[in-house]
Amino acid sequence: ELRKRVMPVIAVVNPKGGSGKSTLATHLAGHGAALGLPVMLGDADRQKSTLVWLRKRSAEPLAAKAPIVSWVVDSNKILRPPSSVTHVVLDTPAGLQGHELVRAVMCADAIVMPVCDSAFDRDAAAQCWAELQQHPRITSGRCRVAAVGMRIDTRTRADDTLQTWARAIGLPFIGVLRDTKMYVRCIERGLTIFDLPVARTQADRDQRSAILDWRGPLWVSRELGTPSQAAALALAQPQVRRRHLPSLSVRLHPATRRSAR
Repeated sequence: ELRKRVMPVIAVVNPKGGSGKSTLATHLAGHGAALGLPVMLGDADRQKSTLVWLRKRSAEPLAAKAPIVSWVVDSNKILRPPSSVTHVVLDTPAGLQGHELVRAVMCADAIVMPVCDSAFDRDAAAQCWAELQQHPRITSGRCRVAAVGMRIDTRTRADDTLQTWARAIGLPFIGVLRDTKMYVRCIERGLTIFDLPVARTQADRDQRSAILDWRGPLWVSRELGTPSQAAALALAQPQVRRRHLPSLSVRLHPATRRSAR
């Protein structure tokens, strides 16, 4: 039954804690929900940050029109996504590597890697990228990977630094999310910027114009590379834990736009 279902799975992966995985995952899911997509957000982190966020969201009137299904982990049962779910966002834990990283690759159709502008973050992301490139599903293009700059101060050259770094290691870099309290305030209430009035968030929506161009084909594809949804379900077991994502907004760089054409 699970093998017959087509359900795009996007995983947010970075082995370093504090890289912005949960913020990116919740906003990817929130953007998909705002578009009316039946989205499920899975939490594979021991801290269960997104599950806490979803509980807050369930009590927030502003989010009533953009529901997001949570991934309920029950190690005693075979997990089955609700029949209404069509898109999944997975938030993975820090320290993901080795067998656990392979499991993430096997269940995902795309991996988004949030990276902050610090030597520690870049080194951790580079090591993860090097490990990912050893997997046939990555090298064959069946599972796409791209990095997103997180908490970038637009008054600095952090954006350029990350672009140069990503180019040097051959990691696709699709844009940045600026450093703003707007994201912090939204997370505290179980919201995303897509739940707020456009007038209040227009600058952020414009400056990070969605990875829609990058993840768009995945979101509508009927022939995905994921071996089976059973693999994704297995990842939600306590020993693996992760999440599901839809789409989010990011400022695309000129080089990315040109290659997309």
